[in-house]
Amino acid sequence: MENLLEEKIDDIRLEDEIQNSFISYAMSVIASRALPDVRDGLKPVHRRIMYSMYNLGLRPNAAFKKCARITGDTMGLYHPHGDAAIYDALTRMAQDFSLRYPLIDGHGNFGSIDGDAAAAPRYTEARLEAIAMTLLTDIDKNTVDFVPNYDEQEKEPSVLPSRLPNFLLNGSSGIAVGMATNSPPHNLNEVVDAVIFMIDNFIKDEETDIEDLLGIVKGPDFPTGAHIMGNSGINSAYKTGKGSITLRGVASIETLKNNREMIVITELPYQCNKASLVERIGELVRDKKIEGISYLRDESNRKGIRVVLELKRDANSSIILNNLYKYSGLQTTYSINMLALVNGEPRTLNLKSALYYYIEHQVEVVTRRTQFDLDKAKNRQHILEGYLIALDNIDEVIAIIRGSLDTATAKAALEHRFGLTEIQSEAIVQMRLRALTGLEREKIEEEFKELSILIAELMALLADKNKLYALIKEEIIALKERFGDERRTQIKPKEDEMNIEDLYEDEECVITMSHLGYIKRVPLSTYKSQHRGGRGVRAAQTREEDGIKTLFVTNAFSYLLFFTSQGKVFKKRAFEIPEAKRESRGTALVNLINLGPREKVTALIAMQEFSEDKHFVMLTKEGTIKKIVTTNFENINKNGIRAITLSEEDELITVKETKQGDDFFVATRDGIGIKFSLDDLRPLGRTAKGVIGIKLYDGDYVVGGDIADNDMEILIVSENGYGKCTLQEDFRHQKRAGRGSKVYKVTEKTGKIIGTSQVANCDQVMIINSDGVVIRINISEIRTTGRVAQGVKLINLEEDSKVVSMAKIREDQLESKECDDSQIMIEG
Repeated sequence: MENLLEEKIDDIRLEDEIQNSFISYAMSVIASRALPDVRDGLKPVHRRIMYSMYNLGLRPNAAFKKCARITGDTMGLYHPHGDAAIYDALTRMAQDFSLRYPLIDGHGNFGSIDGDAAAAPRYTEARLEAIAMTLLTDIDKNTVDFVPNYDEQEKEPSVLPSRLPNFLLNGSSGIAVGMATNSPPHNLNEVVDAVIFMIDNFIKDEETDIEDLLGIVKGPDFPTGAHIMGNSGINSAYKTGKGSITLRGVASIETLKNNREMIVITELPYQCNKASLVERIGELVRDKKIEGISYLRDESNRKGIRVVLELKRDANSSIILNNLYKYSGLQTTYSINMLALVNGEPRTLNLKSALYYYIEHQVEVVTRRTQFDLDKAKNRQHILEGYLIALDNIDEVIAIIRGSLDTATAKAALEHRFGLTEIQSEAIVQMRLRALTGLEREKIEEEFKELSILIAELMALLADKNKLYALIKEEIIALKERFGDERRTQIKPKEDEMNIEDLYEDEECVITMSHLGYIKRVPLSTYKSQHRGGRGVRAAQTREEDGIKTLFVTNAFSYLLFFTSQGKVFKKRAFEIPEAKRESRGTALVNLINLGPREKVTALIAMQEFSEDKHFVMLTKEGTIKKIVTTNFENINKNGIRAITLSEEDELITVKETKQGDDFFVATRDGIGIKFSLDDLRPLGRTAKGVIGIKLYDGDYVVGGDIADNDMEILIVSENGYGKCTLQEDFRHQKRAGRGSKVYKVTEKTGKIIGTSQVANCDQVMIINSDGVVIRINISEIRTTGRVAQGVKLINLEEDSKVVSMAKIREDQLESKECDDSQIMIEG
């Protein structure tokens, strides 16, 4: 007995047994559970569910059946891995937020985007969707191989015919042993167009460049919509099979009746749980990581997603939205790994490879279907040949059959007499008497002719691969017309991946800013020219305690330098200022640039380019002036840089571009002015303090300054709506740092000076009062007076209203869209 036992025992190293067993397990998981087949995009469990439903007759036009029945049939016949796994896979195929093109039509509770589980299978019902039938089309025509099921009692398909490229359409995700797949869904129209493009190249015997495919398939198209930020991750995934993309939910900012704002979320990133998102936002508000949200509610229904965040009155909606993208699941990263089984082996596929293997599969499917139809047609034609022989010799055939002892004898006699095959003789003895009528004979002859034509066409199709490609192309175009739809996920290019100027029109625009720091961009054509003394039109809707402070006229493609009261400078493009309606308040400056707590923008300048030959001159409230080369501001980060060092009480008033030989004119609020040469100033460093420009009297301060041109006039405007033009020659040239002289007759009637600008007779001026009303006047309508005159009435003001800002519009800005480096900036 001991000797017998010793003969049956093999010595095996433990590490070898573990290695072999683990490899077997790993390959089983990879090939039989976790990874989809590139040909139909399905894992075994999904394929078995669909085939089981097909056999149950659950077509799109059939009645629903209980999911318990479907799950039971699938488990008992094809997938012995437990009903829970099968039912989970079934419910996912019915969820329109999980699959871009759902394959199962579910009736009942199949879960929700909030993460709710589906009802028990005894309560839910299902049938196949119409698009699912395209995956099963012609499965009964020997188009795919069938293999034994787990107990070898039934046959199941190793792959589905899949007339549509389901691997790309619905994607797939799964974790195997040592590898995982995460293929995104795509838009049917785009994928089919790519298939057609590749087929056309096959017909022309040309190689397909993957760059051409990138122009056809724009990117993944998720069932929940959302936005893909940038193209770099998409291009990487399509070229290598791996990449990472940023998905951002769709949210808009709406204004309520009480001028408060709310953020409305209407689309979520793929696989984002809405209930978890709402809960997370609530936690962020509670923990004060996001401030400014007063109320949060979920208004979603069967029509779509709508999560509403009502904001506090003074909350900054843009900052809150950016924080939501940063801290909540409203923005996520989706890692693409297009791993699939190719001939039973896992392979990472790029876009071209995935399309190639699909087309290769379709060539095999259509070839096998054509061969099946050809064999069937030939068999039928063979029988019809026997019928026609029998009908031509009907009397003799009847005599042979009547004279035979049994069917076998009759068949043998017919085969011997007329040279028939066994199939033909069997068909003849089974003929009914009605086949002897003349009408039936005509039908047989007509069917024989039709089969002859069909056989010729099928043989020609098998003989010419280009005809095969053309047929595949024709059939998939028909499916595109039936099931194609619009893209749901929009791709938003990042600024570094596109020429952002292409998104904007080259036009003159007016930028206005209020005292409380609201800014907007409006096309210059919005404001029509009026005559002196008119009422004007409303430039902005402001609060009672706010008012328009600044007007800025520039070209949309200019670089805008934002100089602040604390001596810092920020840079933006003009088109980056949000465009708004003439009556709107605009966007808070804090949403555009990083202003400090008590910091405000006091001067702007527009530049097309920066060079060593160009200089800026800066003027401060206390009369300090500084000259600096423009290239100091060519590179400015988002946090801004220091432009001038100021004393604690001083503020930067204005900035102008200057050239050699320029004079500079400075005006103060009490009507004192000075004109001096800028050549006396040497360029200073970026952080230098500057030198004295004008010595001020007690209580006075600078309100404006401009380059002095002797061919132009100085326009001075007071706070009560009066103004005048004065010739440059009326202002005598003085040395820098002097006390200056009287330049305007300041009275109780005129009020203090609010601004000054150098103008030509063909220019225009825009004037804004504290109520937000603007008037645009031709300079030619304003009287030219002496140095100390008070001028004429320019705008009629309501009681308690004051003029707060003015801006010049040059002649070239009125006549052309070509804008040079000059700018207009008036301080309130």
